[in-house]
Formats: sequence, structure tokens, C-alpha cells
Amino acid sequence: MAVIGATTVYGLSWLAILIVPILAVIQAISARIGVVTHEDLQYLVKHRFGRWSQLALLGSILAVTVITIAADLEAGAAALGLLTHLPSRWFVIPLAALVLGLLFVGSYDEVQGVLRYVLLLLLAYVVAAFLAHPNWAAVLGHTLLPTFKPNKEFVAGALALLGTTLTSYVYVWQTIEEAEDKRPLAWLRLEEADAVTGIFVAVSVMWFILIATAATLGVHHRRIQTAQDAAQALVPVAGKYAGYLFGAGLLGSALLALPVLLATAAYVVGAEFDWPRGLSEEPRRAPAFYAVAAVAMILGSGFAFSGFSPIRLLFLASIAGGIGTPAGLVLLVAVASDRRLMGDHAVRGALRAAGWVVTLGVSLVSVVYLLQQVTGGG
Repeated sequence: MAVIGATTVYGLSWLAILIVPILAVIQAISARIGVVTHEDLQYLVKHRFGRWSQLALLGSILAVTVITIAADLEAGAAALGLLTHLPSRWFVIPLAALVLGLLFVGSYDEVQGVLRYVLLLLLAYVVAAFLAHPNWAAVLGHTLLPTFKPNKEFVAGALALLGTTLTSYVYVWQTIEEAEDKRPLAWLRLEEADAVTGIFVAVSVMWFILIATAATLGVHHRRIQTAQDAAQALVPVAGKYAGYLFGAGLLGSALLALPVLLATAAYVVGAEFDWPRGLSEEPRRAPAFYAVAAVAMILGSGFAFSGFSPIRLLFLASIAGGIGTPAGLVLLVAVASDRRLMGDHAVRGALRAAGWVVTLGVSLVSVVYLLQQVTGGG
């Protein structure tokens, strides 16, 4: 969001708000699949649509997930660098080892409860947005009256925004959680509602991050290259402590995301071979599951030393998520609509139509982005 605000200023603020209904649709569909079938999406695709469809989903999830693991790992290391004033590269391997250790000893749930409170630091962006004194007329104008410039910056920003929120591992993980919980069908409506409860708060914070960054960096045409650059948006609220505030929030975000990313990679591979899988399983009962998680972390650690700045790598991971997610969305809606899998609870009517509209929209933005990269247009 910080990079998008710095490059497009307020131009994509309308899309940040539109993410609410978009994400609500996809999460509701994902929750329904998990509650009704008690299986994850990868397993259902494999057994309903055949090997090629399963491989397409598996490939898109793994490629995006490994890149995102690298981005979050480097972001977490950069955050520790901001907090300690030491070179961030020193922290990549120790952070990777810490996260794997939490997974292997089964302590992630306890740590997750604490880290959720750390993310409250991101609410500082709400205050920062007001203290930055943006042109509120321009902000509201761009938010309420959507405009779109078909240039590279806007298309890349839109794809990154969609890729951040709709990336394949997000809705696949939703089906995994519901499948593991094995809620009764009587809980279906409650689970669908719960799946979208946090969306409004999360998207609101995203919107304020965009506005705060646009008002402090974007309007002055300052691009974000490093974590220190991104922290400048918090200067109006934290002053010289902006780096510490940003670093704490970034570290909490990375530590929350990494175990989910690792588990998603291990889950989809495990579904391919029908291995015992799940964070609820002990390593001795699901050794292959945890081995895949470790390999994913090793690959991500290698990418983390690619030379990209953490903020740039996070942006590229969002782009990759946007490009990779259409295949997954097609299969998600297809599974949810299939009466042989879902019975009388198959999605239909407005929810089904909305799912296909979202899929078409993300696909269109992805195609335009790729064409611009190939042709040099925009």
C-alpha cells in the first residue's frame, strides 16, 4: 500500500475501498467450501477436475507463496534492522529459524495471539493520515468517483493491490482452516460471516496507509525504495521514532504471515500426495508436511538474498499474487458451484455471479499488465 500511495497518490483510493465487497465475496465462497466439504480447495480440485487443473492450481500457489515468503522474510529482517540499527541481512536466517521453530514445537497459536496486538500499531497510520493534512477534497473525489489511468504505474498499482488481498494462498488458507475445524453445516452462515468480519477494519487501515503515504511522499513525487522510506509516512505521528513504530508493525505482520504461507505451501503439496497434514498435527505424525514447510522456507531465504529491497520485493510479491490468482479463482468458483461437491449448498445466484465478475476483473488487469510489460506500452 505504501508503494501504491507513493506512485499513484490518491488515484487508487477507490479500489482500496472496493476491495471490501470483492474480498467479502471470495472469503464467503471459500468458507462455504470448507464448511460444506470438510476438505481444502487443492484436494477438491484434484479429485473433481483432474490432474492438469490440480497442477495449475498447485503451481500458481507455490510460485506466489515462495516469492511472498521471501518478501515477508526480508521485510521482517528489515524491521529488525530498523529496530536495532544493524544490517538487516544479519536477521534473515535467524528469523527463518525462529518461525520454523515455532511451527515445529507447536507454539504458533500462542505467539499469534500476542502478535495480533502488535498489528494494532498499524492504526498509527490513521492518525498519520490526518496529521499529514492531505487535500481531503481530492481524497474524497478519487475515492467516491473512480478514475483509472491506463499507464504502467496505475495498472501495476491496481494489480499489486488486488494481488495483496486476493492472492491464492489467502482463499486456499480459508478453505484449509474451515476444513480443519470441521464445523457442522448449522454453522455455515456464521462461518461465512466470520470470514468477512475483519475485512472492514483491515481494508480501512489499508486505505489510511495509502492516504498517509500519498500525502507525505506521493504528492512530493518521492518513491519508496527502502523500509526507511516507507517509515516516513509515520513521521507526522511519531517524529524521530517513526522507524521504530513502522519496524514493530512490519515485524508483527511478517511473523503472522510467514507460518500461514509455509503451512499453505505444505498443505497443497500434501494434498497432491494425500499426506497427513495440518498445523494441528505433530511433526512426528506428519513429517512430510513439515519437511515441505522447511524447504519452502529455505527457498524463500534464498530469494531474500536476491538483492531487492524488502519494500520492492513485497511489491513484486503482490504483483506475482495478482498474476497467479486468476487460475485459482476460476477453480474456486467452479468448485463452489459444483453440485456434485457442494450438494444443495452450491453457490448460485448473486454470490456465484459476483465470484465470476471478480475473477474476470482480476484476470483483465493481469492481462493488461503483462501486455504492457511485453510491448512496453503505457
